[in-house]
Amino acid sequence: MQDKRPTAGRGPAAIGPFGRALSAVCKLVAVLGGLVFVALVVMSIVSIVGRKLASAPVPGDVEVLQMCSAFAASAFFAYCHLNGGDVKVDFFTHNLSSRIVTKLDAFGSLLVGLFGALIAWRTAVGALSLKEAGETTAILGWPLWIGQMLMVPGFALLALAGFYMMWLNLRGGRPRVEGTL
Repeated sequence: MQDKRPTAGRGPAAIGPFGRALSAVCKLVAVLGGLVFVALVVMSIVSIVGRKLASAPVPGDVEVLQMCSAFAASAFFAYCHLNGGDVKVDFFTHNLSSRIVTKLDAFGSLLVGLFGALIAWRTAVGALSLKEAGETTAILGWPLWIGQMLMVPGFALLALAGFYMMWLNLRGGRPRVEGTL
């Protein structure tokens, strides 16, 4: 469903080529995250049915579920922020002018960008630490650092999305990126 609010001067040209590219990448990563979740559901069903009917679950199913769901969950944050899907409590701001609300939205997006950058950085540092330690999963023997490193792109995209939406807000309004592309 497309946003029907007035968007004077905030159409696709206002988003710019970087915004369109960022939106496309975020959408692709979110779709990949969704496909991973679907595959995990199928694997879980096969494992549960195999365990109950033939005493033959998928070996390491919990390990695979943990590693893959961490990536998949991190894949949605940037797309959500670009489309204004963040949880907002506007109880105190609904009577403020749109100019002030836009400034507050810019500040919130700055915080999202900083949070995404911090989490991406610390997740990468943690993954490299796990790589140096040589830790592996108990059943499959997969290196733990790979599962953790797979989260970094999602958090890096979240940082980019936060900083980009801050910039859009400071330019004069926050369009819904998805609704205008």
